[in-house]
Amino acid sequence: MPNTPPDDGTSLDTYQNPLIQRYASPEMATHWGNTRRFATWRSLWVALAEAEQELGIAITDDQIRQLKQFQDDLNLDVAKDYEKKLRHDVMAHVHAYGDQCPDARGIIHLGATSCFITDNADLVLIRQALRLVARRLAATILRMAEFAQQHRALPCLAFTHFQPAQPTTVGKRCTLWMYDLVLDLVEVEHRLDQLACRSTKGTTGTQASFLELFSGDADKVRQLEKRVAEKLGFEKIYAVTGQTYPRKVDSQILDALSGIGQSLHKIATDLRLLAGRKEVEEPFEKHQIGSSAMAYKRNPMRSERICALSRFVISLQSSPAMTAATQWMERTLDDSANRRLVIPQAFLAIDAALVLMQNVADGMVVYPATIARNLAAELPFMATENILMQAVSAGGDRQELHEQIRVHSQAAAQRVKNEGADNDLLDRLKQDTAFSGIDVDAATDPSAFVGRAPQQVDEFLGDVVGPIRQRYQSESDLSVDVHV
Repeated sequence: MPNTPPDDGTSLDTYQNPLIQRYASPEMATHWGNTRRFATWRSLWVALAEAEQELGIAITDDQIRQLKQFQDDLNLDVAKDYEKKLRHDVMAHVHAYGDQCPDARGIIHLGATSCFITDNADLVLIRQALRLVARRLAATILRMAEFAQQHRALPCLAFTHFQPAQPTTVGKRCTLWMYDLVLDLVEVEHRLDQLACRSTKGTTGTQASFLELFSGDADKVRQLEKRVAEKLGFEKIYAVTGQTYPRKVDSQILDALSGIGQSLHKIATDLRLLAGRKEVEEPFEKHQIGSSAMAYKRNPMRSERICALSRFVISLQSSPAMTAATQWMERTLDDSANRRLVIPQAFLAIDAALVLMQNVADGMVVYPATIARNLAAELPFMATENILMQAVSAGGDRQELHEQIRVHSQAAAQRVKNEGADNDLLDRLKQDTAFSGIDVDAATDPSAFVGRAPQQVDEFLGDVVGPIRQRYQSESDLSVDVHV
């Protein structure tokens, strides 16, 4: 191929990131775009100039007015040309902004270092992205709550070790899925609560340049730091920093996103297993094709994609941890390229997985007859203890009855395994005179084996989901179209 320079990323000749082109919501994709990022940079320059003026630096109202006039009028092509020449992205945008605001050119970025712009902007973007993730988590939980309520008392076979265990209900199983997401939401909200501003810490975190700017007035330096943070909407400021805010913060953020991925992967895997058992399926569109070769198939494509995207996010968790561990002294620049990749893509991927999970939760299909049949195939074995106790209460010998049940159970199991026949244990017990006084059918009513599962669903929806519904009242309608 000819040695041509790379294009701007929109040509079909170059790699297209599927997180943008195919998976993430437009809201999250736009959030991490250049327009939002560089407009945020300019908001920082405006906040800095306003705060410096308020504290006595010679900056005029006209200069600030000019900065605000062009705050969202980005001349990105000009900045791109400057960056080719200067090889410095922040200074390129300082010059591009200055071209539009000639009267304010001399006070843009006054006293600041590049990390005043890049780090504070990242914190602003991370904060908003976390808020969107919290909203998507809440929306997914609320959709699942409707499903759990609807199927609160529908008995189904429960599994441990993926082997049949005591019955549960479809709604109770859904609360297990929801609770993982609830714990994730708690963690995301905690990370939002702990998120702070770097503000005006200076080149290595000592605020030396600002102390010089204010002629040694340390009180004004502290006031500047507080005022800039407030203008950016932060109540907290990181107590001490080097050149950057603590990279531990990025690691904690990715831990939270990875945690969501872990939960989504588990839920989607359960749905894939249940689809294989023909008990619960994800939505399937009228004209959707499950397989190019096998026209009859209804592959759980959404759940599989959730697993794929979640696994990607989980894999990203190690990068910020390594970055935090390898920052030398006050800072090294090996964090930059890694963070440009990892942080936006982790948010984009978890956003995409949550969009899919919300869509799945909104349209899960349940097959009660199949669920009942699968449960009935195993329930006779589980019911034998209740039948034994009732027979003993009716005057039978416990040891003799136990032996009779053992013999019948072994015979029924062999019939199921060797002949592929139905489990006829209950019929065998009905025909055995030792159990003639027992209502075997009543003793094997599935609802008698689910314990407090329906009540647990009610309590969970009231005590745990109720407060989330109050905090996120409008988020149940937060939905986007998904690629099937």
